[in-house]
Amino acid sequence: MENEKIKKINVLYLLGYIFVPILVCALCYTIGVMFFPKGTMAVILFMVPTFAAVIWWCFAGRFIYKRKQKEFERQLDEDKFERNQTFYGSGNMVVVDIKHGKIGLLFFWNPFESYVVSAKKVSKAWVDDGKSGAGVFAGSGRVSFLFKIDDIKVRINTFTSNQRWRMDSEYILTGISKADMMVQVLEEARSKAK
Repeated sequence: MENEKIKKINVLYLLGYIFVPILVCALCYTIGVMFFPKGTMAVILFMVPTFAAVIWWCFAGRFIYKRKQKEFERQLDEDKFERNQTFYGSGNMVVVDIKHGKIGLLFFWNPFESYVVSAKKVSKAWVDDGKSGAGVFAGSGRVSFLFKIDDIKVRINTFTSNQRWRMDSEYILTGISKADMMVQVLEEARSKAK
């Protein structure tokens, strides 16, 4: 894992997640139209795959990701990884071992591969407060901390909203505080990495 290149997205998983339910629905619809033009079986072949696909898209990704998070945490504990700081983003998980200078990463769209890498691989870490606008119109709808590892930019949101909040809002300030803390933790781990 140490020398593996980080991949945030597993393209096959992403495409399978989206298109396998569509293909199953298309197959069931075709069978329904060709062999069961009327009756209960036609209704079943049209409704069940449609509902199953919607449930899959709404819940399966989160379920898979949560299970993989727990497995990853268990594996880190077995490997004596000291979890000084763990941050659960909406689609990412970052675990930092300051003492040994290591970082653990897990991504929503690549849940079957977890990464434990040296913090020395982090070339840059910074906070993005998402500020836009000027004067009284200044605000943000997203605060995050970012870092570059293997020339890949990883963004972890500490606050997101579908509306823009003033920069002195408690939500924004809390998000900035969390992001600052995580950048400091990453920098400290990087300084102790071998």
